[in-house]
Amino acid sequence: MKIREDAARIIDASIRAVLPDEAVARALKGFTPPTGRLVLVALGKAAWQMAKAAADCLGGAVSDGIVITKYGHAGGDIPGLRIREAGHPVPDWNSFDATDEAIRLVEPLGENDLVLLLISGGGSALFEKPLCGPEALADLTGQLLRCGADIVEMNTLRKRVSAVKGGRFAQLCAPARVFAIVLSDIVGDPLDMIASGPAYPDRSTAEQAHAVVEKYGLRLPPEVLPLLDRPLPRRLDHVETRVTGSVRELCAAAAGACRALGYETTVLTASLCCEAREAGSFLASVAQYHADTVKPLAFIAGGETVVHITGTGLGGRNQEVALSAARGIAGLVGAAVFSVGSDGTDGPTDAAGGLVDGTTCGRLAAQGISIDRVLSDNDAYHALVRVDGLIKTGPTGTNVNDVSVLLLRPRA
Repeated sequence: MKIREDAARIIDASIRAVLPDEAVARALKGFTPPTGRLVLVALGKAAWQMAKAAADCLGGAVSDGIVITKYGHAGGDIPGLRIREAGHPVPDWNSFDATDEAIRLVEPLGENDLVLLLISGGGSALFEKPLCGPEALADLTGQLLRCGADIVEMNTLRKRVSAVKGGRFAQLCAPARVFAIVLSDIVGDPLDMIASGPAYPDRSTAEQAHAVVEKYGLRLPPEVLPLLDRPLPRRLDHVETRVTGSVRELCAAAAGACRALGYETTVLTASLCCEAREAGSFLASVAQYHADTVKPLAFIAGGETVVHITGTGLGGRNQEVALSAARGIAGLVGAAVFSVGSDGTDGPTDAAGGLVDGTTCGRLAAQGISIDRVLSDNDAYHALVRVDGLIKTGPTGTNVNDVSVLLLRPRA
């Protein structure tokens, strides 16, 4: 149990280190309120926590504002702000309605006013005013989630069918200035892709959007196809953007927690972007190579994997990373792999990720459960339930990608 206790401590320390409170306060250092109105718009899975931090920093300077976050992610009332919860990863009517409310807040603003825009991952679904019908948008989103496209590919398409993505929301704010604080959930911090870049000039092209469609054989609704060629803003001179918080900080925090527990620690990458089951297999290969270690070792990989959905089960990318690793570390004493989403939710589940050790594969087999079959059906959640392998943190208030950790302890 020692290695599982260590995993719990590492997860807790890692997430606490990337909560938005300090990050938002750091980004607001030296901030000067406008001579006119200051309107706050927060969107994404970390929106409530970011808005609370900003409100605490700015006191009564905020004139009005709205927080749009995922169901279950709001932590209560924030004086002066409207709190709205909406659908993720597929937009719903609450997404559309809350976005319309945000637009109504900013459209009357003048050149002496300022929009404080707080952006975090998940905003692509939560903040949406589609240029196509809701059914067509749901169809496109569903195909993108199933086909294995990465977040950049997904957002290259999603921004083109939206009235608020790809810099279009910033255009709606003009002539008011926009000060955007971004909590990054995409490897490399591409500002035009985080939450589909509501206040950042578009860097993608229509040709790239069509290439994504061709690559994955997407069947676009007829009303969507012409939208791919509509131009997006290339310049937004009234916008200032600051990135605060990223997966690099998450990995650094995990590494610090590992070292504090006595592990010799290596950060392998903060740019993991392969299939989830390939990431799990890779971590298991690292475990096999170091299986005879004489000292505790930790290997860390941060980023965001993808899942190509072929089945009808329940799970998420982090659960698939862990379950895939279980095959390769089967029988290894003192080995464990866990993978967790920093936002506390992994796929359409109530779990943040999964944890396995050298006994997991055998315990599943004893119950007649084949890991290969489970992964083919994308049903990692129900398999991990059977071996006490789900990690549940609840919504964390942050969102800076995922972290996967391999722990190895010497054999007794």
